[in-house]
Amino acid sequence: MAPVAAFEPTDRVPLGGRTGLSVTRLGLGLAPIGGLYAEVGDAAARATVDAAWEAGLRLFDTAPLYGHGLSERRTGEALRDRPRGEFVLCTKAGRNLVPGEGGEQAFWAEDSGLVPVFDYSRDGVLRSIEDSLTRLGLDRLDVVHIHDPDRHWDDAISGAARALAELRDQGVIGAVGAGMNQSAMLADFVRAGAVDVVLLAGRYTLLDQSGDADLLPLCQREGVGVILGGVYNSGLLADPSAQSTYDYAKAAPEVLARAVAIRDVCARYDVPLRAAALRFSSAHPAVSSVVVGARSPEEVTDNVAMARHAIPAGLWPELQREGLLGEKALVPS
Repeated sequence: MAPVAAFEPTDRVPLGGRTGLSVTRLGLGLAPIGGLYAEVGDAAARATVDAAWEAGLRLFDTAPLYGHGLSERRTGEALRDRPRGEFVLCTKAGRNLVPGEGGEQAFWAEDSGLVPVFDYSRDGVLRSIEDSLTRLGLDRLDVVHIHDPDRHWDDAISGAARALAELRDQGVIGAVGAGMNQSAMLADFVRAGAVDVVLLAGRYTLLDQSGDADLLPLCQREGVGVILGGVYNSGLLADPSAQSTYDYAKAAPEVLARAVAIRDVCARYDVPLRAAALRFSSAHPAVSSVVVGARSPEEVTDNVAMARHAIPAGLWPELQREGLLGEKALVPS
């Protein structure tokens, strides 16, 4: 079969019916420039964001948690002199940063002198937004996601969501979102009418399509925007090996074996696994944009190249015949 072109990463599409925002099909995830697992430094972080801009990407996703403030500060330094109307910036709320050491530092190789404290209250979220604007050096935020409120539903829906809605109505932020590694609670936010957009991480990938069971069809029906993150499942679908992580932990042997099997089928079609992973996730009709992290200009270049990689149409049915992709999975056309 003839190759089918992958999505064009710099195309702009509406984020969602209620947001009024448009985003590029590929966005830059900014957790890595916060020193995720290994030091990055200010210069390399700036070069990474600059490379994404030069490549035509205009969606940027950060959070106070990332590097305990380092990612937001570095993101702001790279973007604040860019034309503000040309890019969409997402950050998050739910963890406030206070002076201290330790915290979730196991993930972050550079010490910012701050540690995160969970706070989904109205006052806590208002304080979080003020602090984020200061670190970023910007006067408004396009999207603010309630960040991983897995054990904090009551505070998140009664405090954070209401506070963000007030800020949206005041024009301080453009849209209210929620970002999580699970789909069930995101679906609850959508049913409650509390969000304009969701960020779903790791739950619609070549290895895990659970987000399509509840959340993604619901977002289509309700006109809620969808951004996908974690399409490599924190590394396993980028380069499966015994050292690979899956959802931020060492991959279990059976999950690693599945990823290797998918990679081997892709190799028969001369398709890098990363390209197949990006193309599969981006093709769902509910999805506006896919955010992929990078810690260097070279990784940005690779992400863009993988998005543009042409993929033979026969790859998807073969993955299904091999039992590596569900028969009912929405494969790219």
